[in-house]
Amino acid sequence: MGRMKNAKFKLELIPLNVGKVQDYVTMGRLVPERSDGVLTMRDFVKAGMFPASSIKSGVKLLGDGKTFVKDKLLIEVPWASASAIAAIEANGGYVTTVHYNRLALRAHLKPHKFPTKPKAARAPEGEGATEHDKHLLPKRARPPPKYMQYYTDYEKRGYLNPRVQLERKQRGLKDIL
Repeated sequence: MGRMKNAKFKLELIPLNVGKVQDYVTMGRLVPERSDGVLTMRDFVKAGMFPASSIKSGVKLLGDGKTFVKDKLLIEVPWASASAIAAIEANGGYVTTVHYNRLALRAHLKPHKFPTKPKAARAPEGEGATEHDKHLLPKRARPPPKYMQYYTDYEKRGYLNPRVQLERKQRGLKDIL
């Protein structure tokens, strides 16, 4: 009983190769939902890459198939390898690693399960309106101290790094915080 006491804290990340992402973009199955063109885990689920129920802790972007990447991809995932970041940025794309706790992950993947905003609080319906804009979603939690170093590291493209935040703003991407 005492050996596996920390097993519930283990991250169960789904591996996702950049070559597979490029294949889905090329086929036209992977289309960003957000107006700024960023691909998120919700887009991967909508494209049929894996079911939402299989995502326990998030997705790890890996560099397999990096020679096939030819489009400018903007991606937000919880974890990314250095080779995946290099492959995407070599073509003008950008990767940001973003922390999701269990509640934030549920809100991201299934926003329809949360109450809707009153009509006065909603953004006007139009091109940029997404499912996230229609519902009252909880505020994103900070990463635990164990992962804080990862999400503040520029080499990992952590969303809490000031340089990453500045680059995102220069590219016209939405704020994560």
